[in-house]
Amino acid sequence: MATLTAAELRNLGKDELLEKLGNAKEELFNLRFQAATGQLESHGRLRAVRKDIARIYTVLTERALGITDEVDAPAADAADAEVETDAVSDEVAADDSEKAGSKA
Repeated sequence: MATLTAAELRNLGKDELLEKLGNAKEELFNLRFQAATGQLESHGRLRAVRKDIARIYTVLTERALGITDEVDAPAADAADAEVETDAVSDEVAADDSEKAGSKA
């Protein structure tokens, strides 16, 4: 797992962040196990993975506190807007049919 920047993490959805968090925690566990058994080759990787985990938690906390917006939220808003547009179109169509019925 390569080192991730906060900007890259902010462009990910919540599910992707949680998946990356799980992968990073698993990697950290494996690195700690290798360090304990004397098989660890890169001690700097321990620090990098811990920092990646901290970055992921920071982005999740920012979203929970409302400091930054959810990435998935605009797609949901667009879907809601489409539903509202359909509802307005249905109302207009019903009004037109009522007017047409009264003319006949």
